[in-house]
Amino acid sequence: MPHNYPLLFALDGSQAYASRVAHRLGCELSELEERNFEDGEHKTRPLEQVCGRQAIVFQALYADAEQSVNDKLCRLLFFCAALKDAGARRVQVIAPYLCYARKERRTKAQDPIISRYVASLLETCGVDHLLALEVHNVAAFDNAFRIPTHHLDSAELFASHFSGLNLKGEITVVAPDSGGTKRAELFRCALARRMGRPVGNAYMEKFRSNDALTGALLVGDVQDKIVIIFDDLISTGETLMRAGEACRAAGAKQIFAAAAHGLFCGSSPLLDSALFERIVVSDSVPPWRLDPLLVVQRLQILDSSAYVAALLVREFGFANLEQHTCA
Repeated sequence: MPHNYPLLFALDGSQAYASRVAHRLGCELSELEERNFEDGEHKTRPLEQVCGRQAIVFQALYADAEQSVNDKLCRLLFFCAALKDAGARRVQVIAPYLCYARKERRTKAQDPIISRYVASLLETCGVDHLLALEVHNVAAFDNAFRIPTHHLDSAELFASHFSGLNLKGEITVVAPDSGGTKRAELFRCALARRMGRPVGNAYMEKFRSNDALTGALLVGDVQDKIVIIFDDLISTGETLMRAGEACRAAGAKQIFAAAAHGLFCGSSPLLDSALFERIVVSDSVPPWRLDPLLVVQRLQILDSSAYVAALLVREFGFANLEQHTCA
């Protein structure tokens, strides 16, 4: 790799995603060592000389069968600090999924604002730039950090997918809560542009107190429409189920569910339900909690690596980017 290009590192659990990005850039991931000690402590170090170089570190901050969210965050922080200690000129983190992004405001007295604490930790450990895919609240994300950040929304990724399905009939994009209306509107505009015809919009009322969801008002016309319910993530799936049931009761003809991040926590009826034609997510979080057969039958997983690679090309000028990566 030319010396002016950054070194690309991927921590444990993010190698597959980072490898797809590297392949599109025409390069390979740089080597590192991750070592676990008997008492649960660990260390991670680069195995290539980083002094004077720029480094990009991939780490999707979700829990998996091997590591908790906090494990992954701690490893990322220590590795970025180690890169700076070794003389790296600039450290950029790419987080396909950014943890704690949902805890971005106080909802009860004396609540923590954890997204801001995560920002402070990353900054303290020497991170110079952060790129994250489809965070929960873009304004809160921008305000939490004092370093440059880039929010990569997923509107074009999903619009490209749904515009290629040859859907017959009028389409309405539904936000499953009022907080997601801006995100759904970006997707609606991208889909209308790609399809060359109008796409309607609607949103579902939702109020949350602890684990209880309330609100049953659906605002917008979905009668005899093809509905795409669009959200940032799927956790238990309860929000999407409520919105889907409301759309079906209001006369929707077909219903799709789409979200950038598929966490699939707990025992959700979402994937067993015949309510949705298909559930579409990105590859930011592998569906490791689900039965592989169920994944094949019910899920469509979209590859977001082309969009990340295209951003890196614009920033660093990689020469061997695959053609038409974002077609």
